[in-house]
Amino acid sequence: MLLAIGYRTMNSTHNLRELLKRPGMLVVPGIYDCISAQLAERAGFEMVFTSGFGISASTLGRPDYGFLTATEMLYSVGRIAQSVNIPVVADIDTGYGNPLNVIRTVTDAVQQGIAGVILEDQEWPKKCGHFQGKRVISAEEHIQKIRAAVQARGESGLVIVGRTDARAPLGLPEAIQRGRAYYEAGADIVFIEAPQSVEELQEIAAAFPDVPLFANAIEGGKTPVLSAQELEALGYKIAVYALSGLFAATKAIEDCFQYLRQHQTTTGFDSLVDFQQFETIIDVPKYRELEQKFSPFNE
Repeated sequence: MLLAIGYRTMNSTHNLRELLKRPGMLVVPGIYDCISAQLAERAGFEMVFTSGFGISASTLGRPDYGFLTATEMLYSVGRIAQSVNIPVVADIDTGYGNPLNVIRTVTDAVQQGIAGVILEDQEWPKKCGHFQGKRVISAEEHIQKIRAAVQARGESGLVIVGRTDARAPLGLPEAIQRGRAYYEAGADIVFIEAPQSVEELQEIAAAFPDVPLFANAIEGGKTPVLSAQELEALGYKIAVYALSGLFAATKAIEDCFQYLRQHQTTTGFDSLVDFQQFETIIDVPKYRELEQKFSPFNE
């Protein structure tokens, strides 16, 4: 089993690095559980990004206020990585402590087959990047965390996204300066969270002409939601639609339950897959075949 996980890790990180080398924009859906990851893969996406906001909401029913522990987060993202055959970039918040904690977190992420991690510079407990009241640690502290993550990934090829949340508390110039420092410390991708206008998105892109940039599009968030084509024209490499799947699922479930409450049946409610369609999504035919293959009654 360890060999299988190790193979998946090397294969996933290699695939992710190949995607990053390829010309053009990468459009990435945010996912929050194994089903959403599998649906993204079935839709043809070549990589996915785990949303800490989505995992907190779906597993705890609580906002992204730092309620998830490192163990809970790694359990969730590890299961997601094992459920698909495309690279998974995992939100690991602040790394859950100092550089030593980052080493532990990144080592565990590598062992679980995760292809990339996002490491942010907020104080713990952190908050969603589009919430009010964020506070950040010093740039020097986070530089050491990035360096620790680089050491911990070893030869795995794990991709490190250096994220700063300094825009809100300290201003855009400081956020840009931090992004540059994190890249120099070893981050592969720079993620300046929650710019507040198209002009700020442009300013960030102009400051990093030769650096892969990560843009986070959240419907109703602080950053204007642009198309992938618009972000690519500005100079971004990765466009993540972090909560679109969660918001769509929430709306669909709410509509279904409202219909059921009103009509006392789901007959006539058309926005459902049926049992057989869902069996296909979770690979029931594959497991039926395995069950038959190893049945003692076949002999």
